[in-house]
Amino acid sequence: MTRVDYYNDPNAPKANSIAVAVSAFIQDDEGRILMIRRTDNNLYSIPGGQLELGETLAEAAVREVYEETGIRCEVTGVIGLYSDPKHIIAYDDGEVRQEFSICFCARAISGTLQPSNESKEVKWIPTNQIGSISIHETIRLRIKHALQGDSANPYFT
Repeated sequence: MTRVDYYNDPNAPKANSIAVAVSAFIQDDEGRILMIRRTDNNLYSIPGGQLELGETLAEAAVREVYEETGIRCEVTGVIGLYSDPKHIIAYDDGEVRQEFSICFCARAISGTLQPSNESKEVKWIPTNQIGSISIHETIRLRIKHALQGDSANPYFT
């Protein structure tokens, strides 16, 4: 399945669905950020995905990080709640989703970097290289909020 993200684009298709999604911002001891290169749009992203029935938001974040990266983690806080109706995600099956995502801060516990069917590449990327890789601007926003580090006041739209 392929995906196209639109942000502040007057030509974006009209949303026909919404789903709860989660993502996790994780840094290692050197301050590098855990990132994947998505298989559906070829962009770098922090790991994340959709909430499944029977799990909590934090459990979904832990599961998605492990599935996409091979890294086991624990959630340590909330970075923000992202529900901007100007961020539209269109899939090739006809679903057009309005963004609704909770971004968590997490800590790696164990594991080895390993790509999956959703991540063609998994890397620890130094923060000074984030500006030089292909990332959607909504993911850049999450990274910016995470690096600002105000966990007492999560971002929300």
